[in-house]
Amino acid sequence: MNIIITDFEKTIREAGNIALSYYLNLEQLKVEKKSPRDFVTEADLAVEVYLKDVLFKQYPQFGFWGEESGQSENQTNRWIVDPIDGTHSFAKGQYFWAISVALEVNGEIIIGAVYAPALDDYYFAKKNLGAWKNGQQISVSTETSLSNAMVSTGFACIRSYLTDNNLQRFCRIAERTTGQRRFGSAALDLCMVADGQVDAFWEQELNLYDIAAGALIAQEAGATITDFKGNKGLYPKQILATNGAIFEQLLSLM
Repeated sequence: MNIIITDFEKTIREAGNIALSYYLNLEQLKVEKKSPRDFVTEADLAVEVYLKDVLFKQYPQFGFWGEESGQSENQTNRWIVDPIDGTHSFAKGQYFWAISVALEVNGEIIIGAVYAPALDDYYFAKKNLGAWKNGQQISVSTETSLSNAMVSTGFACIRSYLTDNNLQRFCRIAERTTGQRRFGSAALDLCMVADGQVDAFWEQELNLYDIAAGALIAQEAGATITDFKGNKGLYPKQILATNGAIFEQLLSLM
């Protein structure tokens, strides 16, 4: 598969520059609601239009699935794109938002990139070849004790008005861990598991475009990826990513 990694990174970083041009002028940003608790901005749309156009030109053999524009033809082999994961954070001027791009071939994610322009952190992974942050290979933490662990989560389930809203699960885990974080971007949460900034992440009711790239990056850095019952694989409706060493301890609280 002829993906030129340097050209691919250049494309993702240019998408980041487009997002930053809006981020630096938030007072002019047009924000709409797709649902009562789900936002979209003109920046999301501009980034996705750019990525769709460039990726189609560079790799016409692949289809495209973007959060904002939906699915093209050829969904067997496709790019999976979240133009801005963490739109609400973006619109508020916070740093934790990212562009997420993954390549899926025959049902398997083989390339993943997550770029956080406000932090200038670029994460990349290729199946069976490892994960990198800003050109340096990364790996998950070595923490073995849940009581010493820092964990992160999100609440897409609350945004969707679900009765299983993660609050009881969060309270159980918060009582047994040292640090808890809610960054607002599942793509970045998974990357922070990958480079050991947090020891585990879980969330539910996500979409594949939220986690496809980040999950590959975490897995290639040594993370264990399962659902809340411990089944290995990529389950957007229930994702648990750990450093592996605290997996059983955390799974018992799911």
